[in-house]
Amino acid sequence: MKHFIAIADYSPAELRHILDVARKLKDQYKKTHRNDHILADKTLAMIFEKPSLRTRVSFTTAMTHLGGTSMYLRQEEVGLETREPVRDVARVLAGMCDGIMARTFEHEKIAGLARYASVPVINGLTDYSHPCQAMADIMTIEEHFGSLAGRTLAFIGDGNNVARSLAVACGRLDMRFVLASPKGYELPQSDVDRIMSQVPDMDFVTTADPYEAAHDADVLYTDTWVSMGQEREKEQRIKDFAGFCIDENLLAAAPKHTIVLHCLPAYRGLEISDGVMEGQQSRIFQQAENRLHFQKGLLAVLMAGM
Repeated sequence: MKHFIAIADYSPAELRHILDVARKLKDQYKKTHRNDHILADKTLAMIFEKPSLRTRVSFTTAMTHLGGTSMYLRQEEVGLETREPVRDVARVLAGMCDGIMARTFEHEKIAGLARYASVPVINGLTDYSHPCQAMADIMTIEEHFGSLAGRTLAFIGDGNNVARSLAVACGRLDMRFVLASPKGYELPQSDVDRIMSQVPDMDFVTTADPYEAAHDADVLYTDTWVSMGQEREKEQRIKDFAGFCIDENLLAAAPKHTIVLHCLPAYRGLEISDGVMEGQQSRIFQQAENRLHFQKGLLAVLMAGM
């Protein structure tokens, strides 16, 4: 397991191993308020074309807890494909650091870093996928329910990068995935076909009715309707997504045991109501904390060989 670019690159057993390592490190930290310094003297380079609260803090804190260090590199300092080609940046950083995490717009930049770097490369987010987020979400679901197999995750909203990664994660780990999107915002059929080719036995359902999606859901999940780079579409998107808010009415249509997740940042009153976000069924802030713990497990596997 050299890089972490896409969940589909990993077998269920490999994903299970990372989750198990993450759980052990989380348990160790909760009990002792420290982790073994398995990444002592190691450095993670972090490239950010897109800013992020959770990605930056989780990777930085994870490296600190495991005894290593990290460095934050802004796009204007690195200039992927503007100041320097990706292949040059990859080899320069690999010669000085022990790992690379990058959060970019184009997915090809992450793929290029992995192609040319001799150290592990981690996808911190691209416009196409968000595997670290999806796996932290899976960790949260398993913590709450005690198991994953047979659970249904209903994603209410845009067929975006988070939805793509969650769909594959659900398929790899025996969960059912339901995507409820307004017409024109569903995942392209080519993406659905690709996901089904990667996990042909998964139960993948698409619908334009959020209430239909909520009916049998163990997890209701949403994300912002307007991602970075889509600001010019904001007014139209808000109109098109009317009725797709996870509010008290939608939550009432789900089973009583259903939990609610959101990858944040949240725009209360749009994709999620304030009452649901602060309600008893919300696990949103536990989910956010698990970004740290999954990141620890991932770094431990990729950079320490656990």
